[in-house]
Formats: sequence, C-alpha cells, structure tokens
Amino acid sequence: MFSVLFMILILFTIAFPWQKDCSGETRGSFFSPDSGRFQNPTYQVPIPNELAFAGESVPLQLFDVRESLDRELQVNTYWHSQTVLLLKRANRYFPIIEPILKKNGIPDDFKYLAVAESALSHVVSPSQAVGFWQILEATGRELGLEINDEIDERYHIEKSTQAACNFLMKSYKKYGSWTMAAASYNFGRNGLNKQMERQKNENYYDMVLGEETGRYVFRILALKCIFEHPEKYGFLINKNDLYPPIESFEVKVDSTITSIANFAEHFNTSYKIIKLLNPWLREAYLTNKDKKTYVILIPEKGFREGAYQ
Repeated sequence: MFSVLFMILILFTIAFPWQKDCSGETRGSFFSPDSGRFQNPTYQVPIPNELAFAGESVPLQLFDVRESLDRELQVNTYWHSQTVLLLKRANRYFPIIEPILKKNGIPDDFKYLAVAESALSHVVSPSQAVGFWQILEATGRELGLEINDEIDERYHIEKSTQAACNFLMKSYKKYGSWTMAAASYNFGRNGLNKQMERQKNENYYDMVLGEETGRYVFRILALKCIFEHPEKYGFLINKNDLYPPIESFEVKVDSTITSIANFAEHFNTSYKIIKLLNPWLREAYLTNKDKKTYVILIPEKGFREGAYQ
C-alpha cells in the first residue's frame, strides 16, 4: 500500500514540478519530504503602499479600504485564465481607447473601467447593456449613438468610447471627483445622488453603495495594479503572445450594401472578418435609406495570415 501511494506521489510531483517565480522563489505543487505531504502554496498578493485613481489618492490607511482592494487583487490575480486574456486583449484595444480618452480630457486610468465593464469584449449583460462600455439602449441614444436593427454603435469601439467620455465628463463636472464619476458610471447618477443625500456623504470610500458598486472602483484599481506591474502579480507573458492590433484601412460607404458577404469578397476577405472588425454592423446587409456615410474597416492584405509571424 505504501509503495503504491509513494509512486502516486512521485507521478504527481512530475506532473506538477517546482517552478521559479519572478523573484526566484520556488512555487507550484510539489511533495515535501520534510513535512510528508504535498505543498501547493498560495501567496498573498502584494498590496501597494500608495495608490491613486485618476490622480486621486486612495486612502489605503483605512482598514476597510485596504481590505476591499485586497479582495479584488486576490480575485483578479488568481483568476489566471481570465486575467491573462485581459492582458492579451489590452495590447490590441488600449491603443484605440487611450487617444480618445486623452482627446476628451479623461484620465488614462479610465481604460481600466472598460476592462472591468466588459473584459474588452462585445458582451451583452443581463440588463441588456452592450459593448466594451456596457451602454444601455436608452443611454446610448441619449449619448448620440445610432441604435437600430441594422446599426448598433454601442459595438463601435471608437464611438462608444466617445459616448463614455461624454458621460464621464458630465459626471466629473457634477461631482468634482473622478472616483465618484467612475462610481456613477456603474450606479447611475440618480442612484448615486440618492445615496449621497441619504448618507450625507460624497466620498466613495466612505459610502455604502451595495455589493456591485461597492466593489466596482476597487476592481478597477486592482486591474490597474496588475496591468501596470504584471510580473509582480505572477503574469509572465511574452510580447509575442499578446494580441496584435489589427492592421486595417477605411472604406467609406454612403449607399446600400445588399450583401456584406459579397462586399467582403470584393475586398478579398470574409464576412466573418468584416463583422469582427465592424461589430456595429448587426445584419448581413446595410439598407442605409438616409444615405449616411459609414466608415467600414477592411483588414490589410496578409494580416490575418501573418499576424504572429
């Protein structure tokens, strides 16, 4: 019995060898002869001594604030597969988002809000919020986005980012705080206003805002910590493994497209790739009754085959 158990231990040790982390310490699952048991160490992730969001200091000296950040750092550090994908996607999409934030005077840290909202994916929430910035239909229309059966600009990265900037700037002008502007993006200005009145407080870190909004800014902060220092949190990703920005050119269309599949074929690409680059096109055609001018992205020749070469 002992010999069988010992062989199993040896095989498990081979399957999960010792690993060196970026500090040179041994990590991973392994059998310890000294203790006579398997070791699968889990480490406390580093909590920064100082931290700011959009230039506003985070009061980490307060135990509840520190522990809230600790929770989100633990969750996002040890949710390995998801966080690896986020880091890879950011290399593709941050170069699109960052200049729009800068042009609108929105602090660069708000790119992490998009990560927290959608994981940089064109997801649809249970409440039917859509796209990178998770915009509701009514809100999208208020912010000037075109939304109908054929076009939904909530899926348009540039235009939805601009819409998010408009919302955030209006919130900042109202609250005088980027942290509260971020909270309002999740909670809504009306909801936040009610809680400010109820609690006689206007500081995010001193308010009770429910489970989702109460964690919201801390998740953004945790993502910022990890994205700015990935190796410090155990994410060792080669540059060649990051998702490259998609090289494309623009084609202006001011008439009807009867078949997007035929349109794609004309440019030596596929329906799939046209939809990947232009997810705001929601149908297999574009009626365009009003003869508006739309800009459609077309992949550069050879990009699809050579992106990782």
